[in-house]
Amino acid sequence: MRSDRALSLAVALGIAFALTGAQATKSFVIGTALTSTALGAVLPMLRDSGVLHSRFGTVVMAFGAVGEFGPIIAMALLLSGRAPGAATAVLAGFAAVTAGAVCWALRPRPPWFARIVATTLHTSGQFAVRLVMLLLAAMLGLSVAFGLDTLLGAFAAGLLTRLVLNGAAPESSAEVLGKIEAMGFGFLVPVFFVVTGINFDLDALLGGGRALLLLPVFLLLFLLVRGAPAWLLAPRDLSLRERTSLTLYCATCLPLVVAITTIGVDDGVLEKGEAAALAGAAMVSILAFPLLALRSLPAHRPHPPGALAETPESW
Repeated sequence: MRSDRALSLAVALGIAFALTGAQATKSFVIGTALTSTALGAVLPMLRDSGVLHSRFGTVVMAFGAVGEFGPIIAMALLLSGRAPGAATAVLAGFAAVTAGAVCWALRPRPPWFARIVATTLHTSGQFAVRLVMLLLAAMLGLSVAFGLDTLLGAFAAGLLTRLVLNGAAPESSAEVLGKIEAMGFGFLVPVFFVVTGINFDLDALLGGGRALLLLPVFLLLFLLVRGAPAWLLAPRDLSLRERTSLTLYCATCLPLVVAITTIGVDDGVLEKGEAAALAGAAMVSILAFPLLALRSLPAHRPHPPGALAETPESW
């Protein structure tokens, strides 16, 4: 899926340069925002609709991972305020520490580890859940120490969590990940949307005609920049309706757009109206595109509730 990312980035930067009058820094900010995909929002929709483990679901996950991880790396390299060489060195340092943590996660755990996880699953101890929270805090702290976006730390924490639980306590990992998922989708995700709504600059969007006109433009650009490459590069065995649905899922975005536009405004690169138009278009995309994508798909039989708890993609 690297070709998808490369094509999206090339199209996004070209369009951004045209929109900004070849202002390099602003073009990188807008271009990076246009290439993002809200995989964290798309994944539960795929699972709830019963298509996560199908051929189509696998393709969406692959394209979505590129659209989520790619902009995080671009933010670290291009939008950190450092010189490119220094930013690359810092990112390489973080990657080296993360690689060391992955090696630790892959090491065999002693037998007592799995016993404690299983024993405390239904007690107030909740050893596994607390371990996940510790890993999350450690990786977030590490990303802050390196001056990187916390999204990168959260991504690394999720990877470590999966490796530790699947390797040391595979019989309990699905239930533990279900508990983490409940905290995420039941509490943290709603909090994110509430905070995003509170911080959204509605006055900047409605205060001038240009910002309001940019909103539908950016919405169409999400479809063009992320959706069109997905349509073109999708496996040939997908049906026309599945390719349409893939296009809409890939064009769904919000979390990274909010993060990128916040950086752009704080650095004085983006005007508040432009940031509000980008974030507003992302809000519309996450409200409308998944619904349209679901309607585009042929009917699938959802998994029974017990099967949902066993899906390894729940994290």
